[in-house]
Amino acid sequence: MADWLEHSVQVEVEAPIELVWSLWSNLEQLPRWMKWIDSVKVPEDNPDISVWKLNTGGLEFTWKSRILKVVSHQIIQWESIDGLPNRGAIRFYDRHGSSVVKLTVAYAIPGILGKIMDNLFLGRVVESTLNADLERFKQYALQAKSQQ
Repeated sequence: MADWLEHSVQVEVEAPIELVWSLWSNLEQLPRWMKWIDSVKVPEDNPDISVWKLNTGGLEFTWKSRILKVVSHQIIQWESIDGLPNRGAIRFYDRHGSSVVKLTVAYAIPGILGKIMDNLFLGRVVESTLNADLERFKQYALQAKSQQ
């Protein structure tokens, strides 16, 4: 039986919700600011499915995700349908000129990793990485805003 860990992190970005939404809703751009994500591929014939590749510290995982819910400028919710078990949502809050981005990710720790790693330690590493990812996103979005 796998253990599930969940993390929520958020950042405020001094950019309009339309820009922030457009960057996140193009999933193939995520490796530009998400450290552990090597690639995201979205097939043209089925935009609700995406193939993800994560690589960190020599550990590589792949999975397919399905978009469960999209509300424009508000939420993108997903779950994996094979590979590394995970689910989550990215939520967007319009602050009229700035935007709050809140990322919630839950994932199952594969049995073998659960036996060799302290989940509390792993959780802190993942949360720290997600916070850094959102800070990189903030800088990316501000750069995109300045080029408009």
